[in-house]
Amino acid sequence: MPTWIGEQEIEDLAVGAALLGTGGGGDPYLGKLMVQKFIRKNGPIQLLDPSEVPEDQWVIPTAMMGAPTIMVEKIPNGDEALKSLRLVEERLGKKAFATMPIECGGLNSTIPFVVASQAGIPLVDADGMGRAFPELQMETFHIYGIKGTPMGLHNERGDYCLLETLDNPMLEHISRGIAVRMGGVAHIAEYAMTGAEVRRTAIPNTISLCIKLGKAIREANQQKRNPIEAIQRVTRESIYGEAIVLFKGKVVDVERRSTDGFVRGKAVVDGFEEYTGDQLHVDFQNENLIAKIGDTPVAIVPDLISFLDYETGVPLTTEGLRYGFRVICLGIPTPDIMRSPAAIEVWGPRYFGYDYDYVPVELMAKQGGGVR
Repeated sequence: MPTWIGEQEIEDLAVGAALLGTGGGGDPYLGKLMVQKFIRKNGPIQLLDPSEVPEDQWVIPTAMMGAPTIMVEKIPNGDEALKSLRLVEERLGKKAFATMPIECGGLNSTIPFVVASQAGIPLVDADGMGRAFPELQMETFHIYGIKGTPMGLHNERGDYCLLETLDNPMLEHISRGIAVRMGGVAHIAEYAMTGAEVRRTAIPNTISLCIKLGKAIREANQQKRNPIEAIQRVTRESIYGEAIVLFKGKVVDVERRSTDGFVRGKAVVDGFEEYTGDQLHVDFQNENLIAKIGDTPVAIVPDLISFLDYETGVPLTTEGLRYGFRVICLGIPTPDIMRSPAAIEVWGPRYFGYDYDYVPVELMAKQGGGVR
């Protein structure tokens, strides 16, 4: 039975993707409006399970890269990512059977739906991060052997570039510089692969999980139930692990700066209720990377660290976090495919400059927090 995505599913997707986006991936609000506009024009969009993609057909993922805060003011035309997909199709001499997100977080969960609607193709229910990460080699596609180029980049002015690199770390290095010179944001297509490669390398069913999470939060608020318990129920039944409350408190400081194509900064939260007298510090590079209560880490990348509104459970992005907000900080365990030694080498804490080995968030919770 085909799965078709309409306007309500996109509303729920935007909320769930902000949760799995760990504060990054771009604010999904703009992407939500773009997708809903195209659904009204072209009708619902087909969502395919990875098993439904023919082995020899091509899937070309699409996304936005750059500093998410810039997207708040630098509004796209809506066709940039489609143009990048066309560049890759032309270079490969292959037509895309479907597109797919590179990450399931924030704006980048919605941009591929825009491309799918414009191109009249399905979207694959999978992605390459299981969350949002700041760099393009931080993909299961890369870890399990897919070449990232040819890569297409477009900006809202109509400037474009087709990039070929010898390896995926160089793809990130060169394209980041191009995105900076395109104004801090570029709309991209990359990591073209066959259906067989999608099934081998992608994290499955993350888009439908985002929709389930958004729906659970919405229905909990409508029915005056606890949205955190609803999130925990959905994550418990997923390939992730049950969400863990890390902290509750009031935001007393947020530092943000856009530099080198990223948004970097930190948030400080004074605790209340059972956390009164404690203080939470969260560092981010587009996405939240490490959460500490005092000097003790309680969650660390690649596990998910997300801020939610204290009353509604609606997720907050790093660009949306403000002084005075009352928040809950959640930790969510990542799927096993993201915890292999090869994966931790690419996106573990030491890659980001933290002098810690990776310890799963659920293990830290049992131990009362802390890694060495």
